[in-house]
Amino acid sequence: MKIEDLYQVILNRKKQMPKNSYIADLIRSGSDQVIQKIGEEATEVIIAAKNKSKQRLVSESADLWFHLLVLFVDKDVSLEDIYNELEKRRKEK
Repeated sequence: MKIEDLYQVILNRKKQMPKNSYIADLIRSGSDQVIQKIGEEATEVIIAAKNKSKQRLVSESADLWFHLLVLFVDKDVSLEDIYNELEKRRKEK
């Protein structure tokens, strides 16, 4: 699944807020819960990288990206906002 597709799924879950949805539950629980999950996943990425486990690094990075996308949707940050910032930084160098 591409980042853009996953972003759309998360955006749709936020709009629909279904009862049996991890994404909707996470958004309902508030930003602090999402931020906590990002911290946990970031730590797991670091541990996987230190342990030199490629598969674990890939898995934990996917979890981190997922939770970052949930935060972006929750805070109304679009992928375009992120892409524009990255492009701006590239041009500044």
